[in-house]
Amino acid sequence: MISFDFSGRVAVVTGAGGGMGKAIAETILAAGGSVAMIDLKDEPADLPGDPAHRLYAQGDLTDEAFARDTIDAAAERFGAVHHLANVAGVLWFGRDASLLDMDLGTWDTVFDINLKSMVHTCRAAVPHMRKARHGSMVHFSTTQCLRGDPKPQDAYSTAKAGVGALSRSLAMQLAAEGIRSNAIYPGLTETPLQARWDTPEKVAEAGSWVPLGRIGKPQELANAACFLLSDGASYITGIDLVVDGGLLLK
Repeated sequence: MISFDFSGRVAVVTGAGGGMGKAIAETILAAGGSVAMIDLKDEPADLPGDPAHRLYAQGDLTDEAFARDTIDAAAERFGAVHHLANVAGVLWFGRDASLLDMDLGTWDTVFDINLKSMVHTCRAAVPHMRKARHGSMVHFSTTQCLRGDPKPQDAYSTAKAGVGALSRSLAMQLAAEGIRSNAIYPGLTETPLQARWDTPEKVAEAGSWVPLGRIGKPQELANAACFLLSDGASYITGIDLVVDGGLLLK
């Protein structure tokens, strides 16, 4: 079992109402940290740890004022912000398709949710990291933006490619201030985003495409994210970490 120490540290985690974001928040809470959790969904009922060390904000990260006010409130309550995990996103099967055919209003909305929300959270969190003279960020992209797809979701994959580009730019801009930025590229992972895998048979079929023979668990992605956020990765910035069970080998 991987062990982390986030004692005295404060993290902001988006998409924390379920899946990978919730797993990251739970891992940091269990490791002694405080967490501001942000999601459109209701607060989960089964969160671990002392409620005094967590703040749950339900709202829309495409609203810059909401993102800023929430992160400022976290800094006020916990005394600082040291870490940011940008996990929130949408995957709209059926609506998001080939750019040749899809409604461009859908394109714009997917970009707002999957990419511009990251701009909002980074703009709000970095000033607090500068005050703390310490900071690390991890941003969730996808392996889909690194390969073609016979059933394209062009807005999703293109926006997620932008996540990696922004992460590397932030890494270069902020390195001299001791603030790190890295990106994670998940492969097939069993989260609420993947509602299409609604039976054990479908989960097993999806896993058969992966060299390791199964799809990933949210905690496995959380372990990678928490490593990059932690002091254990203190000399790592600007990387793109693929966590996909070997899927890109095929």
